Amino acid sequence: MFDFLFFFNSILIGIGLAMDAFSVSLANGLDDVCMPRRRMLLVAGTFAFFQALMPLLGWVCVHTMVEAFSAFEPFIPWIALALLGFIGGKMLYEGIKCRKEGCPDCNCKEGKALSLGTLLVQGVATSIDALSVGFTISEYGTLEAIVCALLIALVTFFICLGGIYIGKRFGTALAGKSSIFGGSILIFIGIEIFVTSFI
Repeated sequence: MFDFLFFFNSILIGIGLAMDAFSVSLANGLDDVCMPRRRMLLVAGTFAFFQALMPLLGWVCVHTMVEAFSAFEPFIPWIALALLGFIGGKMLYEGIKCRKEGCPDCNCKEGKALSLGTLLVQGVATSIDALSVGFTISEYGTLEAIVCALLIALVTFFICLGGIYIGKRFGTALAGKSSIFGGSILIFIGIEIFVTSFI
């Protein structure tokens, strides 16, 4: 049941699913170069939670209501595009507005911290396409599906932590432009999810 191939495949799935979350974590690090360690763990943990939850939900849907899930699946790319486009557009607008108004070239401003609402929207937007993974693990038993989801969460957590660290490092170097760059990344990821779903 739990052989090498199971763990290897689960880790590979985790790496593949975490790429969008990594990019958004990078954007968050760019946008808040003074993000404290506790918030970094919260951000990475949120992405890990949703990346594990969505495949499990997909697995449950496959085993309970396949027809309803199949009807919902075409809307997944549109939802991801709308959510990431909105958040990215907001970051872009704030970055451009700040540069026009001559804000200080520092991202350590009070109130800069990522809100919980925005973080949850990012978590859903970057993981919603992982619902489809429920089809690829449909032959797993309940315990196997849960262990697979936990491995995906673990991989995502560490990849996202790395993304935040890299974003913070480059955010310091890109002071004053990092919100624009971070917003652009989010919009690009939304478009990428949308376009690749039709290829």
